[in-house]
Amino acid sequence: MKIQRALISVSDKTGLVEFARELAALGIEIISTGGTAKLLQKENIQTTEISAYTGFPEMMDGRVKTLHPKVHGGLLHLRDNPEHVAQAAEHGIQPIDLVVVNLYPFEKTIAKPDVTLDEAIEQIDIGGPSMLRSAAKNYRSVTVVTDPADYADVAEILKANDGETTLQLRERLAIKVFVTTSNTTAPLPTSSTRKRNARAVLASAFRSSRSFATAKIRTRLRRSTATSTSTLKSSTARNFPTTTSSISPPRRN
Repeated sequence: MKIQRALISVSDKTGLVEFARELAALGIEIISTGGTAKLLQKENIQTTEISAYTGFPEMMDGRVKTLHPKVHGGLLHLRDNPEHVAQAAEHGIQPIDLVVVNLYPFEKTIAKPDVTLDEAIEQIDIGGPSMLRSAAKNYRSVTVVTDPADYADVAEILKANDGETTLQLRERLAIKVFVTTSNTTAPLPTSSTRKRNARAVLASAFRSSRSFATAKIRTRLRRSTATSTSTLKSSTARNFPTTTSSISPPRRN
């Protein structure tokens, strides 16, 4: 599938500039958000900010920026479905063929001994998993990259195939997305199983819908509510201060 347009929004910017340069050299249009866009522009990589693309500003400390029909319609519409294509054209929705997103550092945040509940909540990613899962759901047409370790492989395949990715690559990357964003209540497939039957793994991943972040938050809340009645007040004050003055906005930008 030839890539014409990419959406990039990352927390971990490892290797991003080099990868974006490869994309730009292939003539791929880049759309980006907040700090990611600023970094790419600083490196003289032509980038369209997400607010300019959607016609709607980022708001609420970055909580709302990519949850827009031009983003998810561009990811989810089926390229071989005439009705989808017609609806996209009617509403000015252009296809987005590549998504490069990694998530807020939720696990690192809650590992801090002095983290507050409010700080942990601010690291629950909404837009990132939504874009990843939209792109992975439509993996037959959309390439989705959530791990910087995959940048080199994707760039190599793009250059070797005149700006196109292979179905095999898209399936592999989609599996990684579903494993990353899904709860692990059921045993995950082994590496050999993934290689042997990619579509079966995708189907299994679809069935696992609760996010890792939600599971971690629930665990933390259960621990806090297990405190005895006599010590609950002091424990809550110590572990989950109510002040929000020092809370940082979401980390992927």
